Amino acid sequence: MPRVAIVSDTHVPTRERELPAWVVAEIEGANHTIHAGDFESFGGYERIVNLADGNLTAVRGNVDPATLDVPLTATLEVDGVTFVVTHGDGSSGGWCERVVETAREEAGANAATTLVAVAGHTHQVVDTTVEIDDAGAGVDRVRVLNPGSATGAAPTTRETMFVATVRDGTLAVEHRTG
Repeated sequence: MPRVAIVSDTHVPTRERELPAWVVAEIEGANHTIHAGDFESFGGYERIVNLADGNLTAVRGNVDPATLDVPLTATLEVDGVTFVVTHGDGSSGGWCERVVETAREEAGANAATTLVAVAGHTHQVVDTTVEIDDAGAGVDRVRVLNPGSATGAAPTTRETMFVATVRDGTLAVEHRTG
């Protein structure tokens, strides 16, 4: 059963000097890691790459260096679950709708798997399912995950992330906090 560490908004080194030890342990213990942007530095990015042993799907956030060689959106399929990763840039108003629309566009109209949108940016933990009215487009619901900030960057007050397990198209998500 694949285990996926889901983190975002690590903001190393300007908001925190390093990742919390428990976040490091979760990433090292995962089969794959998803990072939804705002590493904030090349060093912060390289640290995550090394911890994930190269098993990383990552996107660039709004405060990442423009020359950081990661896409703005990325897609990962794990055992019947499609994860579409984006940072979720923009104002907090309409954040969920933007993230869902990005996921639907990236997954394609005929996604035959469970669709999960992973985004960050707001530093607020979100785990919700959005029902889609036009189910004829191939997707009738999108699960939206925002792991918050793995370093507890403001405006949040604590370190958070998700750990997901996937089996035969079924996704179980656990919220972790320091």
